[in-house]
Amino acid sequence: MYIKKPTIIKACGNIPKVIEEFVGNVNTNTSEVSIARMVCPSGWEEPGQTPEFDEYTIVLKGKLRIETRESEIVVGAVEAYHAEKDQWVRYSCPFAEDAEYVSVCLPAFSPDTVHRDE
Repeated sequence: MYIKKPTIIKACGNIPKVIEEFVGNVNTNTSEVSIARMVCPSGWEEPGQTPEFDEYTIVLKGKLRIETRESEIVVGAVEAYHAEKDQWVRYSCPFAEDAEYVSVCLPAFSPDTVHRDE
């Protein structure tokens, strides 16, 4: 299947982040996996979440801060992180430069299965 363009998805967070879903529930009606490109502005942060899916994050540009109950790490360009399903995680970009990353979720991301903090 040729995917000509992504669908822009509304993002959660304190300031707008761009989510371009190439594969997933919205753009290709695929529930097994989602693949999206994210562009996060400097200062962006989102609520914590305890998703029912594994999320693989590959940072292309800039840096992301990823918090879990056990640790806080900074993932830089050309580095990756695996957030396991049913584990609390929080993403942010509190740095001077914007960040760009690819997110792969297995099964696909869904607002019903992400379980964001209030």
